[in-house]
Amino acid sequence: MLKSRREATRKVRRKTHADRPANRAAKAAGGWARESGRRRGRWWRIPLKFGVAVAAIGFVGLGFVLLGYGVLARGYDLSELGRMPARSTVYDRNGEVIGKLHGSNRIVVPRSEVSRHFVDALLVREDGRFYDHKGIDPVGVLRAIYRNLVENRSEGASTITMQLARNSFDELMEQKTLHRKLVEVMLARRIEKTYTKDQILEFYMNRIFFGSGMYGVELASRSYFGKPARDLTLGESAMLAGIIRGPNRFSPFRHYEAAVAERDAVLARMLAEGVIDKGQHDRARSTRVNVLPQGRVDRGREDSYALAAVRRDLDRALSTSDAEDGGLEIHTHIDLRLQRAAEAALERRLASVERRPGYAHPTHAAHRGGDPAYLQGAIVLLDNDTGGTLAVVGGRDIEHSQFNRATSARRPVGSAFKPFVYTAAFAAGMMPGTLIDDGPLRRGEIAGAGTGWDPKNADGRWLGPQPADVGLIRSRNTMAVRVGHRAGIARVGELARGVGIEVGEDAGPQLFLGNHDCDLETLTSAYTVFPNSGSRVPAFTISHIADARGEVFYRAAAQAYPAAPAGACAMTSEIMQGVLAPGGTGARARALGFGKPAAGKTGTTDGFKDAWFVGFTDRVTCGVWVGLDRPQTIIAGAYGSSVALPVWTDVMHSCERYGYPAGTLRPAVPMTNVTLCRTSGNFAEPGCRRAGTAYRAGVPYEMAPGSRCVHHGGHTASTPRALPAKRPRTLKRIPR
Repeated sequence: MLKSRREATRKVRRKTHADRPANRAAKAAGGWARESGRRRGRWWRIPLKFGVAVAAIGFVGLGFVLLGYGVLARGYDLSELGRMPARSTVYDRNGEVIGKLHGSNRIVVPRSEVSRHFVDALLVREDGRFYDHKGIDPVGVLRAIYRNLVENRSEGASTITMQLARNSFDELMEQKTLHRKLVEVMLARRIEKTYTKDQILEFYMNRIFFGSGMYGVELASRSYFGKPARDLTLGESAMLAGIIRGPNRFSPFRHYEAAVAERDAVLARMLAEGVIDKGQHDRARSTRVNVLPQGRVDRGREDSYALAAVRRDLDRALSTSDAEDGGLEIHTHIDLRLQRAAEAALERRLASVERRPGYAHPTHAAHRGGDPAYLQGAIVLLDNDTGGTLAVVGGRDIEHSQFNRATSARRPVGSAFKPFVYTAAFAAGMMPGTLIDDGPLRRGEIAGAGTGWDPKNADGRWLGPQPADVGLIRSRNTMAVRVGHRAGIARVGELARGVGIEVGEDAGPQLFLGNHDCDLETLTSAYTVFPNSGSRVPAFTISHIADARGEVFYRAAAQAYPAAPAGACAMTSEIMQGVLAPGGTGARARALGFGKPAAGKTGTTDGFKDAWFVGFTDRVTCGVWVGLDRPQTIIAGAYGSSVALPVWTDVMHSCERYGYPAGTLRPAVPMTNVTLCRTSGNFAEPGCRRAGTAYRAGVPYEMAPGSRCVHHGGHTASTPRALPAKRPRTLKRIPR
């Protein structure tokens, strides 16, 4: 009973307490607080859910991106990692190395042939966790982010594998974007799955650029220190590893102290990483690294015009990809002894011209940079039997200009073109003894000449009627024009094209005097029709090519072809021997001591802007050009005989010394001795003898005339006014 009352009392008290106003307010406030807390919890969950959603979308998006770049990375051929084209070696005809072409300037070696010191230094410098990661180093990425953002230090996060990917594909080297980085990442993953760590390291060491045109640790070691990579010391290894990130900025050749500072930095890292101990560190740091002079480096550039010509012919012989694969043995017709002799002859003779009184242009010796404005020259020396190039000089200094004037410069050839004019006329029936007027050209005499064209002879004289051969020997301009007119412009142009000289169908009579551009190589090759009785041998340098295993897969085929009438070429060749005899424009060759059987022709353009001499023996044909790159007067009196011929003579002396002696120049066609008339060019009649126009001559059998003289055939006949029937006047020697 008592218990029931007490419980009732407590209920009443609780009810009464709750019903009080203050207590009701507190109760209400507590309920609101609980509701507010529940609401605040819901608001926090909204951004959290949003963040989770964004992250999920981001991860999905990243997955798609990586998937896409993974597909893109699979499009790269990983065999390119091991494909490092070595340079192709070029040999002369005697097996002496001329130089190297194509490929990167590197020597590929296996990892086992590289000093352990360099491997350690390389890993410490470039990728300390190389053997721990799978192509991408998360630790390295975080470290790079921290140092870039917090310490304001520039540091990359590329692993060796990523760098290998970038260095192996040109399209990646040309980009600096996030796209490239993502491709590198996925390529690195592929590489790590395909190759072992040691293989990757070997690829990388052979691809590193070490400055001065050098790739790979082996060539860098030989070029900087004169030793193979397996013998690198700790200090040398640290220096090489140190210059990788700035091979030109830290080049030991040009910035030795900077290279030493990089060495010390690498040694300090190696010590800190525990790769070397304190004693090794101190000894390496205190030992001077001896670096070779830069001139000892095989820079792998075209350091001669001969190599430039070989490169051109190699690209013609092989496809670009085959040539660029490198590692080839390229055997040429070039004789390095003659090549060096020709280069020396050109420099010696042109330096002599620069010392002449009145020479007003810059000199080679005074050149200090920029495009060379000094006197230039070019030489092409060919083997008559094959057309193989024995020497090719495209200028005086390839360091100043790599433009090859022997093969690429087209200049007016002047009188050096006249032999082709005479050959065309001989093919049309003219004989070497036929009289040609050396007087002034009359108005309207030469069809197509136009008004105002009035060529004169270099000496300003008129010699009257002269035998045709005299016109070529003494380079008489008016005679050459009349000889060309007899042959016809069409016939002259056809013959020129046949020997390889490009002449347009619309050429005018100015062509007879060589008002036509041609390069020296083409002109020299065209001249081979004279010692070869009409057969031309196009110039070429390469005889055969072998691959890296020594197997010959390319051999040059014979290219000689009949280009001009054999008999006409034989007649011209015999006359051109007189050019080097007393009275000829090339007589100075004999004064310079070259007395062997030879023939040739001088050439000089208006204003003494171009000087030429192209000549031949039975063994070789050699062409020389001298002039300025910007056509200007070389010097007053700069004839081909005084400027170009001395160079040619020196080259001919070298041919005698090095196994190309000149023999007798005999025509390879049957010859016959006949009596001809100088007026008609036909067989002489008794009346020709009475008129003084008969002469005895040896001519190719096929060129003997088919009829007798109609002017003096036993009856009175007047000769053409332009060719009076009288004996030619006695000639005085006029050197040119």
